[in-house]
Amino acid sequence: MTAEVHQHSDKAIIERSRRDPEAFAALYDRHAPAIHRYLARRLGRDLADDLLAETFLRAFRQRDRYNPERLNALPWLYGIATNLIGQHRRHEVRLWRAMARTGADPAAISADEGVADRVAAQGVRPDLARALSRLERGQRDVLLLTASGDLSPAEIGAALGVATGTVHSRLSRARTKMREALGGIDPLDIGEEQLDG
Repeated sequence: MTAEVHQHSDKAIIERSRRDPEAFAALYDRHAPAIHRYLARRLGRDLADDLLAETFLRAFRQRDRYNPERLNALPWLYGIATNLIGQHRRHEVRLWRAMARTGADPAAISADEGVADRVAAQGVRPDLARALSRLERGQRDVLLLTASGDLSPAEIGAALGVATGTVHSRLSRARTKMREALGGIDPLDIGEEQLDG
């Protein structure tokens, strides 16, 4: 793999990988850390390792169907990862419930990554986990993609295969439920200044 591949858009990497399968490794190098954080937050580190590999294996196998209008493959990869998470929904809900009981986050990566960690700094980790475990899957997917993925609503819609309006309505409902469960705190609005105080 050459440095030239790393400088290209994800679209160009995927196109090149059709002729040179090893070029696909550049896509992995570029996006694996973000996808792994997302998977670990949802399912824990152990399962995240396995599903990270599965996410990129599926992406590799489906690269001929990649939409060439998209320069950035991250929403596509989040969509594949989210579909895999859906197959482990019970595990995810158990993880959030365990966190609600114990207050310990088995998927914690670092204090500055992810909404759950920022909210935990406010001392509401068990309430956050409990509230997340009670959200409908679609609402949880949208909320956590918004929080963990730094994706726009349109990109989240593309990742999940739903309209942007559906993303907005799911996110609105999820945020309302989370604010109610967290005593008015919106985990997407927590700023750095609040973390220090």
